[in-house]
Amino acid sequence: MSAELTKKAIEMLLKGATLVSEPCPYCKGVRVIKDGHALCVNCGKEPEIKETKPASEITEYEEIQKTRSTLNVLEQKLENLSKELDEEKDHEKQQQILKSINSLVEIIAKLKKQE
Repeated sequence: MSAELTKKAIEMLLKGATLVSEPCPYCKGVRVIKDGHALCVNCGKEPEIKETKPASEITEYEEIQKTRSTLNVLEQKLENLSKELDEEKDHEKQQQILKSINSLVEIIAKLKKQE
């Protein structure tokens, strides 16, 4: 996971993107989506386009709910990755998991600061 991808994903989230509940079909990484543009935070591939509401139609309540929902999903992903890390024996895979955890921690911190 590159710093560039992490930065792009964070920027998308701060501009109202949401997390996709299904993992990336290529690498099982975390994906974000905004205005139909999906991005995998791990591999950078854009496998799926979905329609979203225009920003003008999203209410303040929906924004708060979206942020809370995003935080819940991120925290669940963090918990899952922590369990996966605990069980992983391969050093390279451990490093990949740690990078994903680090990115999630950064995104969670930024979202919590935004609330």
